[in-house]
Amino acid sequence: MKTEERPKELKSDSLFVNLGPQHPSTHGVLRVGLTIEGELITKAVPDIGYLHRGTEKLAEVRGYHHCVVLTDRWDYVSAMPNNLVFCLAAEKLMGLKIPPRANYLRVLMCELNRIASHLLFFGTYGIDIGAFTPFLYAFREREMVLDLFEMCCGARLTYNYIRLGGVMADVSEEWTAKTKEFLGYFKPRLDEYDTLLSFNPIFLARTKEVGKISPQEAVNWALSGPNLRGSGILYDVRKSDPYSSYEEFDFQVPLGKEGSCWDRYFCRILEMRESLRICEQALKALPPGETMATGVAKIPKPAPGEAYAHVEGSRGDLGIYLVSDGQASPYRIHVRAPSFMNLAILEKILVGNKVSDVIAILGSIDIVLGEVDR
Repeated sequence: MKTEERPKELKSDSLFVNLGPQHPSTHGVLRVGLTIEGELITKAVPDIGYLHRGTEKLAEVRGYHHCVVLTDRWDYVSAMPNNLVFCLAAEKLMGLKIPPRANYLRVLMCELNRIASHLLFFGTYGIDIGAFTPFLYAFREREMVLDLFEMCCGARLTYNYIRLGGVMADVSEEWTAKTKEFLGYFKPRLDEYDTLLSFNPIFLARTKEVGKISPQEAVNWALSGPNLRGSGILYDVRKSDPYSSYEEFDFQVPLGKEGSCWDRYFCRILEMRESLRICEQALKALPPGETMATGVAKIPKPAPGEAYAHVEGSRGDLGIYLVSDGQASPYRIHVRAPSFMNLAILEKILVGNKVSDVIAILGSIDIVLGEVDR
């Protein structure tokens, strides 16, 4: 074709689009400033801070026991690991030895909470992509887990169950029986999820080749949790730096292959299977004995010093740096929040993708803004 016969290319101007801060797909108050040319994204800037409450500063004027309450408000859909990581750091400062039964109950609650959190992701991610039915299935099962939490600690969201020195209360035989019943019920449901969504051709087309993160990028951006493992990097705090008796449990760490949205999604599905295995082992081998360490002061005043603890939360490597000056309140507390770290890579992986893929990519990162802003 001669040059003069070629059709002229359509001219496209840059357009700035505000996604959020109030938008169903951001799953909270997040704003992403998008610059687009035609359908392609040329720049993406996550804008956070809409949910900032200053919880790290608040902790400096509260007692150690009261700080556990603050942790419930970070990742509020998976608060058990929040409780745990603060207690682990404070217990290091206090030199407390946790009874084996309390450790097993901590593991059990954290894995049930991981299941509940991943169910929330599964249901809402389906809606993000246009599939509503999985949401109904996911919330049906998630309610059962929340019922179990309510049964043991009276709360369905902000548990305050894991305490300095152990746990709030022992579980009853009725609770144990209900939990076993749930685990037996839930295992075949995971196969239904795969049929409903995981291998749905439309879902695969929307997620399989989208939002890829290479292993090198995942490490360089300090990703953790399923976002890191979806890119094939084997790192899980429960294996690399075991805590609360995790070294006594047999479980696998699922990995993705290509770092796509689908890989990150499917890692979470597989992790629910592994959490089931851990829960079954914990119930089977639940040691008898006390659920609270001896010598836990009503108003703890740890000796001056510093401690760091981290756990594998539902969204990744959740860490606490805690400093004591010997007073009744922490001198300083800093949180390594996995959602905050994982969010940063959005400005890189959104660029070059189409506007229609933004929601698929954002949803696959699975952030909780309460943890991002704190």
